[in-house]
Amino acid sequence: MSNQINPTMVGTAGGTFLSIVPNLNSEDLIKTVVLATVGAVVSFSISVLLKCLFKKHKK
Repeated sequence: MSNQINPTMVGTAGGTFLSIVPNLNSEDLIKTVVLATVGAVVSFSISVLLKCLFKKHKK
């Protein structure tokens, strides 16, 4: 494995990012943040719930 950065990959990622940035507006950004937060909370809650259920089931 090489630890060198591939300039083609960096250029592609940078170009993609710079082409997306001008098309973002505040509503899209807020919607994305809210949806990501809701998704993270639901995922965490389900994980904790399942962990508790499996603990009780094993006893």
